[in-house]
Amino acid sequence: MNAAIYCRTSTEKQENENQLKQLRAFCATQGWKIVREYVDVASGKSGDREKFKAVFTAASRREFEIVVFWSLDRFSREGVFETLKYLQTLTDYGVAYRSLTEQYLDSCGMFRDAVISILAVIAKQERVRLSERTLAGLERARAQGRVGGRPRAEFDREQIFGLHARGRSLSEIATKVGLSKTTVHRIVARRSGGSRSSACC
Repeated sequence: MNAAIYCRTSTEKQENENQLKQLRAFCATQGWKIVREYVDVASGKSGDREKFKAVFTAASRREFEIVVFWSLDRFSREGVFETLKYLQTLTDYGVAYRSLTEQYLDSCGMFRDAVISILAVIAKQERVRLSERTLAGLERARAQGRVGGRPRAEFDREQIFGLHARGRSLSEIATKVGLSKTTVHRIVARRSGGSRSSACC
């Protein structure tokens, strides 16, 4: 098979070389031809890594058949849910994956379905915990008198009415008063007259 190596390392040059050397040797023992090597020197807590994104771009074009990495936490440290999505994306592209140090993490191996099922359960629990923390945070905010959401925009209705009466388009008015075209349209449509006032949307 044609293989790609993904390696996320620290700034220590020796560590980089050690990982790459062992990954190359492993591919050789499997009879896999290395056609791409991707090395990021970055935190694994974000998927916004240059070479990491390049792996998926190339995988979508089937430029290789398997991705080999040192360990799952070297591949991604964004949490089980996000990591599972990355592995599923590779699978959807028809590209396999293999961890060098975690032999059970092998999409070509006999434990593939079991491992994915376990990761899916953990990911679900992770999402539940995140949801619970979010709700708890909102409850604390309400208890302290804070209300979430975007700040409500202040605007002058009469200015909008005046601009509209002078033939200005909704887009021009929206730009002038700093509102969306949809909001301006709603205000004009509901015009009831009256004195100069301020309101919020």
